[in-house]
Amino acid sequence: MAKFLPLTALWLAALVLSVPPGLASEPMHFYARPANGLALTPPMGWNSWNHFGCHVNAALIEREARAMVSSGMKAAGYRYVIIDDCWQGARGPNGNIHADRKRFPQGMKAVVDAVHALGLKFGIYSDAGAETCQGRPGGRGHEYQDALTYARWGVDYLKYDWCNTGGERPRTAYATMADALRATGRPIVFSLCDWGVRAPWRWGAAAGGNLWRTTPDIWDSWSGHHGFAIGMLNILDRQVGLAHYAGPGHWNDPDMLEIGNGGMTQAQYRAQFSLWAMLAAPLIAGNDLTHMDAQTRAILTNREVIAVDQDRLGIEGQPVYRHGAAEIWVRPLTGGREAVVLLNRGTQPLSMRLTWSELGLPSYLPVQLRDLWRHRDLPVATHAVRFHVAPTSVIMLTETPVRPGHSG
Repeated sequence: MAKFLPLTALWLAALVLSVPPGLASEPMHFYARPANGLALTPPMGWNSWNHFGCHVNAALIEREARAMVSSGMKAAGYRYVIIDDCWQGARGPNGNIHADRKRFPQGMKAVVDAVHALGLKFGIYSDAGAETCQGRPGGRGHEYQDALTYARWGVDYLKYDWCNTGGERPRTAYATMADALRATGRPIVFSLCDWGVRAPWRWGAAAGGNLWRTTPDIWDSWSGHHGFAIGMLNILDRQVGLAHYAGPGHWNDPDMLEIGNGGMTQAQYRAQFSLWAMLAAPLIAGNDLTHMDAQTRAILTNREVIAVDQDRLGIEGQPVYRHGAAEIWVRPLTGGREAVVLLNRGTQPLSMRLTWSELGLPSYLPVQLRDLWRHRDLPVATHAVRFHVAPTSVIMLTETPVRPGHSG
């Protein structure tokens, strides 16, 4: 097997094209916002869009919040219940935003209070343009007004989209909203969503963001594309080279989880969950939590994989080996450990050899490997271990050097 190769010419061209041509025209007085102290590990929660789209209402959001608790997801670390587009009604005479009165007859604060009563946090959606992607009122020109409204409702998280923005500059538009959120005095996680078009990893933290989308929308598929949306592997490929932009309080966001929505196999969903954990990505579920089967619940609540995602060292994993359908990703963890994913992108089984050189370790060092999906330790080994990886699936491991005198 060949060692991991540099990006292809195609990917280099894609990266060049992703550099925002108007970035140099940003005002010279733009300054980096100080960190807000939030999202020191990647946010975990649920978002309404992937499964329900525009069909949201108060009863649905409260039902999903209760299911987050009863399913064991809250106990596993999920906290944010995030309502996406289509919750908005018209603005009032004074410009204040209101929830759609038919869908939210008691108003949005009543929903927020219900979510908080469960020990969860509430997230909401808006847009930097005059209208959202679904044609509801956006935040342009109302940033401070909307931020104050969200704070009064008790909102804990804002996803801010990029539809209908006209000639706005993304860095300054997002910084304006970040300043508005900070001015409320309420801690609100700020999620930037320009789909990676304007290289937000380069300026997202400086603009006050806690996370920023690096890609178009995810499509519930192993690979390929569907209109604007792209498959899971296509999303993964676009993360290569972005690791050094991420860290505690500022994360690359490869979009939400599709686990449980039916477009992929259970093995492929385990792969997404494993790889998103390697990427230190936000773990935002997008399925119907009230109708989860046991396999979906087991994936979403695998605490060993979640622990990798939430590791406080905050270093994003990277590929160290790529040959044909075989890839090896490695992520440093606290305590001198590492997480490892062996990925088989193809349709045939693979025999993959994990060598200590790929782990950055001397070949003689005894290492304890643990399989995070089978929840078992493997025999202590040195030099290398061979694994059989099923088609379109992963094996996920942690490695811990064995202390002298440890029997294994």
